[in-house]
Amino acid sequence: MEHGSSGHRPEPPAPRGALRRHVDQLWRELVKFGAVGGAGLLVNLLVFNLVRHVTGLQVVRASVIATVVAIVFNYVGFRYFTYRDRDKSGRTRELTLFLLFSVVGLVIENGVLYLATYGFGWDSPLQSNVFKFLGIGIATLFRFWSYRTWVFRTLPARQAVAGAESFLQTESKKPRREAVR
Repeated sequence: MEHGSSGHRPEPPAPRGALRRHVDQLWRELVKFGAVGGAGLLVNLLVFNLVRHVTGLQVVRASVIATVVAIVFNYVGFRYFTYRDRDKSGRTRELTLFLLFSVVGLVIENGVLYLATYGFGWDSPLQSNVFKFLGIGIATLFRFWSYRTWVFRTLPARQAVAGAESFLQTESKKPRREAVR
């Protein structure tokens, strides 16, 4: 026993509960999704306003073009930043589902703008941007749920356990050095 020590060791911190780990993981995912989505939002609004004012296209057509550009931008951000640790084995399936759910999001987003523009006659530049933004917000809720549930799936637990076991087996086969005494 060391001098001045009572012999009592503090207990190690209790392991965090599964719920807490899940909430932390979901929070990190939301922050990354938000970062990519925020950049995609800027791309979407920038392209929308640029196309609308430079080409003179109708508001919803300009919006659809902007949404498609943002979808491409977002796929790259989600695949290589937000969900880079997720299953990458089925890229064709992943891209197909991403495009399918993105098209549904495109319809939601531009449906709001269409309703505001042609249903209520709200089509000033400010009104168009407000309803474009509102449509993006509603579509984002759908996209977050669908992308994390169907597109960028987590690795199955069996695959994660098998990977950890193979790592441990590799480590256990390495020669151990004797400790110098």
